[in-house]
Order: sequence, then structure tokens, then C-alpha cells
Amino acid sequence: MAKHKKKGSEEILLIPFLDILCSLIGVLVLIIVVLCVSMTEQTDGRPEAEVEMAQEAKKLRKEIKQHEVKEIVLKEKIATLEEMQKQIDEKQQRYLKLRKLLTTSQEIMDANLKISQQMQKELDDLLTEITGLKEQQKESQAEITKLMAELKKREVPPDKKIPPVIVQPSGGGMPADTKAYFVEAGAGALKILGAWDKDYRISATPEVVVADADFNYFLTELAKDPKSFILFLVREDGGGAFNNGAGRAESDYKIRVGKLPVPGRGVLDLALFDKLRGKIAPPPAAVPGTPPPADPKKAEPPKKTT
Repeated sequence: MAKHKKKGSEEILLIPFLDILCSLIGVLVLIIVVLCVSMTEQTDGRPEAEVEMAQEAKKLRKEIKQHEVKEIVLKEKIATLEEMQKQIDEKQQRYLKLRKLLTTSQEIMDANLKISQQMQKELDDLLTEITGLKEQQKESQAEITKLMAELKKREVPPDKKIPPVIVQPSGGGMPADTKAYFVEAGAGALKILGAWDKDYRISATPEVVVADADFNYFLTELAKDPKSFILFLVREDGGGAFNNGAGRAESDYKIRVGKLPVPGRGVLDLALFDKLRGKIAPPPAAVPGTPPPADPKKAEPPKKTT
């Protein structure tokens, strides 16, 4: 029979709340079970994606180590390559220098060869010339021997030597203040007798008379003194020499000249003129390349100034 509700008190029924709580717990348990099942779908207790990531990370670390090792090897190879390149550059520079030196050496060798060939030719010419000179020397020696024998045959004995030619002043004489200089003219030559420390002989050809430095020095010094006088002692064959020498002195230098024929071939004795003989300083030493003295005839007249 149904129990009648008591009027005066109300009871709270907890059954619906417990049902809801149990249902909620069941749902939570179901969720947990599902999560656990999903968690169990892994290798070694981890998710497959995490395993793959771990494997990928391990692989990457291994590759990084390999790359680091390769980088070290590569750096070493680069250093070796740079050293080899440096050696190649040095060898290239050395090759260029050696090639240039070889080319220069070849040019020098060619030049030396040419010079040696030229010197060899000159040596051959000199040897030929020496051979010719030796032959001429033999011929000259034979000729000298022959001439010496001839001179010995013609040698004048001491008691028959040619006596000296004593040069005497002319009848008119010379002023006391005259400075006399003597030039012997004979056999195509002129000889200045004792104007300085020794006699001086030159050819009497016009070219030599005009160009000879010492002879022109002699005439120049005498032209400075109006009292100077040249006496030409003319041998039998000295007419032409006298004309050239006296003409040069008188015409070009305005020096007084005289002529005294001398007979015979003996040595000239000028002792009678010792008090009148003049002296000049020796001519200066000739400087190589110095032109001959200018001809007074060809000297240009001084220009007139306004």
C-alpha cells in the first residue's frame, strides 16, 4: 500500500544528484580511458611524433658533427691549397725571371760571339801584319847591314874629316844691339840653330813651314822684338828651303832676314857671333788636338766700331 505523506515535514531526495555525479564520473573515467589508450599507442612509452623528432634531432646532430669534421678538413685543404698557390706563384715568378735571364744571356752570348769573331778577325789581321812586318824587318835589317858596311867603307879617317865651316860676319857688320838668330837651309830642310836649348829641324815644304807649331812659335817670339834678325845660312842645295823659310818670316811676321851662302858640308861654327846671338825660351809642350797656329795672312782685319 502506498504510504501517505506526512503532512508536516518534507524530505530531500539525493538520488537524482548521485545519478548525475555518477554519470559525470563515468564520463570522466571514459575520457581518461580514451586518453590512456591514445597514450598507449606509442613506442617505448612515447608518442610516435616525438620519437621521430628525437630521431631527426639525433640525425641532425650527427650531420652537424660530420659537417664540423668536414669543415676542419676543408679548412686544412684550403690552407694547403693556398700554400700550393703561393708556391705556384713563386715558381711562376722564378720561371719568368729565369726566362728573362735566359733571353738576356742569349743576347749577351750573341754579342760576345760577335765581338769575339771581330776580335779574332782583328787578331788574324794583326798576325798577318806582324808577319809582314817581320819580313820587312828582315829586309830592313839586311838593308841596314848593307848600308852600315857601305858607310864604314866611306868613313872618313880622323885625319881626313871635313873641317868645320866658320861663319864670318859680312863686311858691313851688324849693330851692337842686334839679336841674331841662325837658321840653316839645306837639302829640303830648315834647322834653327841654338835659339833655345837645342837645335830644331823641320821639313822646308810650304805646308810644314806654315803649320809647324815650334817654328811658328820661334817666328812669333822674334816678331815681338824689332831688333831681332834671322840670318839664313844657305847650303849649296838649300835655295828652295831658304825661299820658303825666309818668305814666311819676312812676309808674314815682318822679321828682318839675311842670307849667307855656306860652302862645303862641314859643321857650322858660329863662334864669331856669340856676342850677338839671341835666345828665347823653349816652346811650350804641344797639347794633343791643338790646331796649328793661324796664318797671319789669313787673319781677319779688326772690325771698325762706330
